[in-house]
Amino acid sequence: MQHILCGLAANPALSSALVDRLIAIADDDIATGLARRADLGRAQAVALAERIGASAVRLAYEGRLTAADIDPSVRPDAALALLDQGAGRPEWARLLAVDPVRERREKLAACPGLPSDVVDTLAADPDVRVVAELALWTTPDVAARLAAHPHAEVRRAVAGNEAAPPAVLAALVTGEGLPAARRCLVCDHEETPFVHEPQYPRLDCELPPGASCDGSHESAVHDVREAALRNPATPVEAVVGFVDHPSMLLRRALAARQDLPRPACARLALDPAPGVRADLADNPATDEALIRALAGDRDPEVRRRLAHHLRVPLDVLTHLARSPRIGAALLPRIAASSPAEVRELAESPDPAARMLVAQRRDLPPGIRDRLADDPDAKVVKALAPHPGLTGAQLRAMVDRHGVRVLARVATNPDAPPALLEDLVRHEPTVQKVFREVARHRGATASALLVCLTDERARPVAAGHPALPPPVVAELLADADWQVVEAAAANPSLPPAVMSDLVHQR
Repeated sequence: MQHILCGLAANPALSSALVDRLIAIADDDIATGLARRADLGRAQAVALAERIGASAVRLAYEGRLTAADIDPSVRPDAALALLDQGAGRPEWARLLAVDPVRERREKLAACPGLPSDVVDTLAADPDVRVVAELALWTTPDVAARLAAHPHAEVRRAVAGNEAAPPAVLAALVTGEGLPAARRCLVCDHEETPFVHEPQYPRLDCELPPGASCDGSHESAVHDVREAALRNPATPVEAVVGFVDHPSMLLRRALAARQDLPRPACARLALDPAPGVRADLADNPATDEALIRALAGDRDPEVRRRLAHHLRVPLDVLTHLARSPRIGAALLPRIAASSPAEVRELAESPDPAARMLVAQRRDLPPGIRDRLADDPDAKVVKALAPHPGLTGAQLRAMVDRHGVRVLARVATNPDAPPALLEDLVRHEPTVQKVFREVARHRGATASALLVCLTDERARPVAAGHPALPPPVVAELLADADWQVVEAAAANPSLPPAVMSDLVHQR
């Protein structure tokens, strides 16, 4: 019965009166579905928050509850949700800044527009995690003040704050002009010198592997530098010297920066660590010469990331498309191709090039139809979901290429209902077809009944509004709870059945 009620809570056809009834009997799981309803009224939202306090946070974030609906002493987490959106009241922040629950003070520290006295209270909080959270999100002047905090964890947070003044970020990288940190997370918990081994036997230890402190807080200093190197507001002249640093993590942070001088990028392109080269391949600022150099990289992840670069030349991209692990998604460079480039790719003798452009869903009709007749199954498979293809074209794809394109044809939004019925009865079967047809807006009752015979498609089909109401009602007794919940959420479930189910509780 619980899964039925959870499904009903999400059913868009549930009447307002039955929503009220569900609110009155809701538990946490039912409340989750109710809070997501697009038609939930303000009075219903207030009633749900009073019934299940945990739902108040979601309702506040979704704008269903306002400051007038919340008492911060009763619903502090909902008050924090409104403060996080800038919709709370200043007096709430003052109350929550001294809340005994550390997690609430930490959440408050990340909220925008806090009164200055609240900021001062949080900056002096006895728990370093609260101060660090403030340091990560605060204004430039407060960040500059916290950069000299005695705890390295607070400094690391300042180093990641893009609002921190550039001079402060540079000082955190070099250490110049700042007093040395006196504490770090390692020496807070362990006697120094201490090194956290990668295979540490103590289950209660929260320190990351490799964390160490010999009194100089060396791993914490490393973490501060890494955060600063990843921060685009840190001046490039303060970080470029780390290009040959022994730490692979610092070199990876550099490789992701978009302001590095070209010589530094060229050095990173030869880095022995594949992760560094892969991050450089991802970098939007990587120029064509480096892209061409990286295209021959021996590491498949470097080549995969390079294929997703917006400025990769088309000839390089066609070469990369022949590599495994590139993926079947539309690549940014292909999405940005000009009409002339699209035509060039579609007319290429290389099927890899044609497959790339076939991933677009805005092809001119002439090019779309040309690719629909392509002799290469991979090209046709990429094109099959393209809107505007006729039923005859989709059938021809299946006739020529069979199981290789079946599932993708089933995803086409314009696939005729009769074709969908044929796809689920195709021999040999392709299991993924059942799931695709089960979620297709054009699926008929006949096709959906076949989908119900497949274990993985059954929960999807159970929620399809084209399923006959008597069948939907029968599925409420299914052995699979996912099927039960989907059927209960199906808008085709008869209203009388919905009413009976709600009132049985």
